[in-house]
Amino acid sequence: MARVLFVDHEDSFTYNLVQYLLELGADVDVRRPDRPRAGLGATCDRSPAQWAREIELCDAVLIGPGPGGPAERVRTLALLDRLEGLGESAPPVLGVCLGLQLVAHWRGGSVGRALEPVHGFGEAIEHDGRGIFRGLPTPVSMARYHSLVAHEPLPADLEVSARSAAGEVMGLRSRSLRIEAVQFHPESILSEAGHALLSNFLGSCAASAEAPEA
Repeated sequence: MARVLFVDHEDSFTYNLVQYLLELGADVDVRRPDRPRAGLGATCDRSPAQWAREIELCDAVLIGPGPGGPAERVRTLALLDRLEGLGESAPPVLGVCLGLQLVAHWRGGSVGRALEPVHGFGEAIEHDGRGIFRGLPTPVSMARYHSLVAHEPLPADLEVSARSAAGEVMGLRSRSLRIEAVQFHPESILSEAGHALLSNFLGSCAASAEAPEA
């Protein structure tokens, strides 16, 4: 059973994603990196030391969606720094929506307004058939709920793995780390292959566990 550290940015879709992961057999540990909104409980700030302990206990990290832009999510950016420092021993990472924007921003890319804000719309997404997209039809219909996107040109370490019909970035992959990200919401009822995409992600955890030591 894969142990997934879920970085919760207080999005309304968080527990839809969690439910999908549970249905696929994962053990999910939901953690908020930042101070919760008023009335939601005690402070949950995550220090680098806390991230380090939680990473040690997980097989994969999912950086979830949420409101706002990536620059203000400093503790999640610190998590990405920590993961990079682990090198080849770092668990695989999947970013969803804000998660993609965080990966792009963290690598030095530009995140700004989409051609048009899209909230609750299924769209045909073209992808490269690799990684989390392995075995999925292309194009594949996925749900978009966002007004920001990663802009090109991208930092050298990032490659585009999926695009919208208009050519906007809908998927990113690191060339040097086991990090993938999608701008759409695979857990939405409007997405036709969300379970399959998340299953591929969890499969990367199993592949890592079975890989022989050097």
